[in-house]
Amino acid sequence: MTIPKEVRETIKALNDAGFEAYAVGGCVRDFILGREPYDWDITTNAKPVEIQKIFSHSVYENDFGTVAINTESSNPKLKIIEITTYRVEEKYTDKRHPDVVRFTSKLEDDLARRDFTVNAIAYDGKKFIDPYGGEIDIAAKTIRTVGSPDERFNEDALRLMRAVRFAVQLGFTIEEKTTEAIKKNSGDLVAISKERIRDELIKILITDNAKSGIEMLNKFELLKHIIPELEEGIGVGQNKHHIYTIWEHNLRSLDWAATHGYKLENRIASLLHDVGKPRTKRGDGPDSTFYNHEVVGAKIAAKILERLKFPKKFIEKVVLLVRYHLFYYNVEEVTENSVRRLVRNVGPENMDDLLEVRIADRKGSGVPKAEPYKLRHLRAIIEKVSHDPISVKMLKINGDILMKELKIDPGHKIGYLLNILLDEVLDDPKKNTEKYLTARAVELNERQLVELEKMYKIAQTKTREVAEEEFRSIKKKYYVK
Repeated sequence: MTIPKEVRETIKALNDAGFEAYAVGGCVRDFILGREPYDWDITTNAKPVEIQKIFSHSVYENDFGTVAINTESSNPKLKIIEITTYRVEEKYTDKRHPDVVRFTSKLEDDLARRDFTVNAIAYDGKKFIDPYGGEIDIAAKTIRTVGSPDERFNEDALRLMRAVRFAVQLGFTIEEKTTEAIKKNSGDLVAISKERIRDELIKILITDNAKSGIEMLNKFELLKHIIPELEEGIGVGQNKHHIYTIWEHNLRSLDWAATHGYKLENRIASLLHDVGKPRTKRGDGPDSTFYNHEVVGAKIAAKILERLKFPKKFIEKVVLLVRYHLFYYNVEEVTENSVRRLVRNVGPENMDDLLEVRIADRKGSGVPKAEPYKLRHLRAIIEKVSHDPISVKMLKINGDILMKELKIDPGHKIGYLLNILLDEVLDDPKKNTEKYLTARAVELNERQLVELEKMYKIAQTKTREVAEEEFRSIKKKYYVK
């Protein structure tokens, strides 16, 4: 590999002006590994004002000596290059931010403040500056702090998670003294904002080694400060349909999701899909049960993701997948009616994701796998019923028609009538004609509002329970808990 032209030219421009300049950090590490860097950072002894004099297309809007320059490259990864003045950082009272940032003239001082040896290497295109043995650690696939592990982690407690993240991203191991320091200082993670913890967790989960990442977080006593609910499943056995504990099963489901390229929300749903089992377990051994664990799990998943400050829509999606992940499907035994109501509950746009989570669940069980022909058949049924009316908007009648035919004003009554009609159409899509629905609406209009409200609530409950009841009876027959 060679340093990109944009980086070479930036370093040369600084050198021509009489300053030192080196590529530094993760880009050098990836360069040595033969991986394409995500971005390129440069460090120099030039002060921010001096950097801006050299590069007219630049921005300096921070307290850390970092100037962003626009190279006008066509490559998005090289269009913006950040140049930071050599600096030292002093005291980290809040275990997050340095109390004092001071510029220095020595590269070695700048490298000394960095987190891990693999990220503390500088390169100018001709020679590597590596005072802490980062190249050796890269060759040995080892994560090691620069200098004292305790000092590095006390400076920024998020580094406790970053060590795990780099290990899983790079396929490295964490050396013994660094590991001991992580365990020793694990409680400091509470000083870190939930948003920063969330972002590091995401970086772990989107790797192929996500399972190892969660295992390390647990081993290093960090997980209890991130998702303690997962640890409730450690050592908790299941029934005859699982050969692994709840903890092991959740991790194996995540592993399937991660190694098969699932998107983030499906990976998290696969990890959390049985998080409600420990609190719903009744009995022990092969006949133990976990009734309603999907409902309890959905509530727990919501609390976890809310605590970690995930976006609202993201939380809603994961909670939905956890809530409805537990369905049993067997050819010839599940009716179109129940599948139609399942699609209504979950939404056609979420069915592929639900199936992915279900597959991860089955693949992580250690017993009979998801059967391809059943899944193909189920997908065909889903595709078929997805064209049937499964929402009020798909009815051949609407509020305007009802108000005109029934001569009533806008109000709750319109909503009640439409949902009651939808309930009938879910049972029998052939009823979805304007003629039938109008005639039926005329009949319903004779009833009192309070009675229509009651019918509406029954319809809403039925939409949720009919599919579940059919699946429940089949699960009971096949002892699927």
